[in-house]
Parts: sequence; structure tokens; C-alpha cells
Amino acid sequence: MECLPRGSRIAILRLRSLGDCVLTTPALDILKRFRSDLRLAIFVENRFREIFEGNPDLAEIHPPELAALRRFRPQLCLNLHGGTRSAWMTELSGARYRAGFGHYRQQFVYNVSIPRAQEILQVDRKVHTAEHLASAIFYLGAPISEIPRAKLFPPSPAPPPLAPRSTIIHAVAATPDKTWSAAHFLAVADHLAQSGPAPIFIGGPDDDLTPFHRYPTIQTSLSAVKSLLASASLFVGNDSGPAHMAAAFGVPSIVIFGPSDTAIWGPWRTTSEVVTAPGGGSIGDVTVAQVLGALGRLRVPA
Repeated sequence: MECLPRGSRIAILRLRSLGDCVLTTPALDILKRFRSDLRLAIFVENRFREIFEGNPDLAEIHPPELAALRRFRPQLCLNLHGGTRSAWMTELSGARYRAGFGHYRQQFVYNVSIPRAQEILQVDRKVHTAEHLASAIFYLGAPISEIPRAKLFPPSPAPPPLAPRSTIIHAVAATPDKTWSAAHFLAVADHLAQSGPAPIFIGGPDDDLTPFHRYPTIQTSLSAVKSLLASASLFVGNDSGPAHMAAAFGVPSIVIFGPSDTAIWGPWRTTSEVVTAPGGGSIGDVTVAQVLGALGRLRVPA
């Protein structure tokens, strides 16, 4: 990036998903601290736009449309998604420098090929997604340094939380193999309610929270979820985007995993416990006792 003139425009393609969007923010922080003069724009699907709203590292937020990308006139287009759509957007961006990881398909698109994160970070292990994304910035010239916590910014002024220092439970997920049973989540909620305020179950507008209606439930926008999590005392949930949002606010977290690799997708830089099935079983094999044990280790009454 030393070759970029002051005030250069950097387009960052981050099409999906929720967790990936959250875990892109440490890379943005590193880039902006390295070159505060750069004008950064993120190109992201509208359903995830709120993750980046209020982030001072970004000058602009755009939908992932070629016309918007070309109007931005980037000197560097950095593809952090790697799919077919983002590849052709990178190719047609008009940017002098077009960067993407070397394992992406359509390598002919890129004139800056970024090696594996392990090579950049000089480690021989699995790397967390936050490390993987940040390694691109290190390769482009930023000095290798500690990768910070993800950065989210609630709306200002933020609406008051439903209850101060609440426990937030996110009991839904994108796929059944990543979803712990409703009955198990209710058993954990019952336990938590014995020693404090009733936990709050959260979900998106299209999620079915009817199994949890004996407790407060909130189906709301990502911006409102940011506000709730910013004042939460504990997060319990499936391996999904809100777990990464909770970690961004430093909320102690218990995350129940199914098939995802915990080394790659575990909570980043917060006090946490990941819970998996004994012997590598499915998420349905995770027991309530395991989660209650995790609560105890986090010094939550259990």
C-alpha cells in the first residue's frame, strides 16, 4: 500500500455472511490505523449493512453493485469474499490494483495475489477467521501486529435495553445442524432466571421464537441487536452471527457448536466457552449439563 498516493480510495468487497462481516472489522481497524489518509468503502449486502454503520474506519457503505463500485473509483479493490460475483466485480472495478487470496477461483482477475494466512503470519496451525482477514492487510503492507477485537457501534443515541445487564439468548441459526434444541435452551433459561432477571431471547424478523414466549422475546434489526448486546452481561447461543456480535462488545459468551470448526469460528477476543458434543457428535448431542458447567466456569451462577 506504500505505492498508493495519499487519499487513495480502497474498495473492500464483503458480500456475506453476518459473522464474516463482523470479523472483517478488525482488518478495517488495522488498515485505517496504518494509513489514516485512505478513504475506505465497504460493499456489502443491504441485510448486513447495519454491521458497518457508525464505524469511523469507513467513509462509505454501498450495496454490492458494479455501478456503485465504479462510481467510487477505487485505486485498490480488495476482495474479501472470493465468490464468482465478487470476482467479476473486482475485475470490472476499474481499480489499478485488484487483490484477492491465492486460493480464490478466477485468479486471472487479480494482479495482487495474497498468500495463505499461515504464510503471512508465519504460523503452522489453523487460523481464526479474524486472523485470516487481517492477514490480507498485513500482506498489503501494514506491520504485523496484534489483531484487535471486532468493532461494532450501536446507534446513537442508543435505545435503552429491555433490562440492564441482561442475559441474551440467541436460540436460532441458519441451518438445523447448527441449532440446539428449543427445550435445551429453555432449560438453561429456567436456570438463569432462578438467580437473576429473566433472559431475553432474540431473533431476526423472520425467526420463529414462539417456543420461547414464556420469556421476553425480541425480533428486531441488527442495529437494535447491537444496542441490546452492548449492555448485556452474558450471551448464550448457537454458533451464528449474533455470537460474533456479542464478542465484539466483550460480552462473556457461551456458544454451542455443531459442524463448524471452533478454532476458525469461535468467539474472538472475549471471555468465552465453546461447547461441543462429546466425541465429535452433532449439536443435538450437546447436553444441558455441559452448558450449565460452562456457565459455572464463566463465574455465572450455575
